[in-house]
Amino acid sequence: MTTQFSKKQTILLLLTIFAVSINMRPAITSIGPMLDTIRDDLALTNAQVSLLTALPVFCMGLFASFAPVLNRKIGLTRSMFLMLIIIGGMTVLRGFYSTYAALLVSAILIGIGIAVIGPLLSAMIKQFFPDRATSVIGVYTFGMGVGATLGAGLTAVFFRWTGSYPFALSIWASLALVGIFFCAISLRGNVRLKQTETPAANGAVRISPWKQKKAWLFLVFFGLQASSFFCVITWVVPIATDSGMTLVAASGVLSLMTGIQIVLNLIFPIVYERFPKRKLWLLFFLTMGLISIGLLSTGNWTLMWISAIFMSLPLAGLFPITLLFPLDATETAEDTNAWTAMMQTGGYIMAGFVPLIIALVYDVTGNHAYTLWIFAVLFICMIGLTFLVGEREQRVG
Repeated sequence: MTTQFSKKQTILLLLTIFAVSINMRPAITSIGPMLDTIRDDLALTNAQVSLLTALPVFCMGLFASFAPVLNRKIGLTRSMFLMLIIIGGMTVLRGFYSTYAALLVSAILIGIGIAVIGPLLSAMIKQFFPDRATSVIGVYTFGMGVGATLGAGLTAVFFRWTGSYPFALSIWASLALVGIFFCAISLRGNVRLKQTETPAANGAVRISPWKQKKAWLFLVFFGLQASSFFCVITWVVPIATDSGMTLVAASGVLSLMTGIQIVLNLIFPIVYERFPKRKLWLLFFLTMGLISIGLLSTGNWTLMWISAIFMSLPLAGLFPITLLFPLDATETAEDTNAWTAMMQTGGYIMAGFVPLIIALVYDVTGNHAYTLWIFAVLFICMIGLTFLVGEREQRVG
């Protein structure tokens, strides 16, 4: 870790990264277990209710490039506070207004908040922990895994206890208060991510990541892995209930999947630091994902529980590796911010389409076999792209 911080400051920064990142998934993953309930209550089609998870992902792509702009205009601290307030406020809104329009508005604004926070956290890690970025990414992904698991696993429990899906969706606003608290005590003053010298000052010309082939490969791979994550999180419960499972049991399958993911989210980045062969890891995770899809397709309840264990490996392992792509390829926090913003902009736009396509196909066919085929295509495409992305890249600055 960097030497500019005391031990107390370092711990506070790590807790802040965790407390902020835990807010980046519950508002999305909590929809999956309630998908059928919301659809039936509001008389929606599968495509309409799927927009509640697709729209945040679209926005996470469309607005990721706002992160560097907000850092320059109002600074890191104010940007974090503003985005956490938006996420928390819109999540609370779901408890008071359960109309479809209100759910759509909240989905859009929550997506914007997540979009800005993601690149800022990556750049924070690059700036504050330049020598241990790989390990600290584990804290970031661990927080996201915890948030995803809480939203996916406990929303159905809250619904069963209260009989109110608006309450079950809105309870996750409490996590925003935790994030705001830790930002307040660790990011004192209006912190800004460091800006590099201008080209005129150092004679260098910065090349936009949008003009670099490697950045585009990162973008496509990120889009495929994000698509697979949101498709699995959104549709595993409906697939399981379609096979005859109860809602609570199906949510348990998802909870097992994301629960194992939590632990692995913390472990894998540390392992990557010691065994940095990116290609081998990617091929291993993607193979496990294909095995899981095969087990899900059987409709056998026991095998579906086992499939959750296999699927937890790519869910946990792919995201931190894609976060490391820009960190490996860049020298400065500003460049990391720009590359991450580009990767997430295009990648999340891609990822917003796929769950919606699944919903449209299911509306037409009424058969989740097509859903599983789409899952498989995503993993096969990533296997092909792995040979182009390859190992750690030569850095640019």
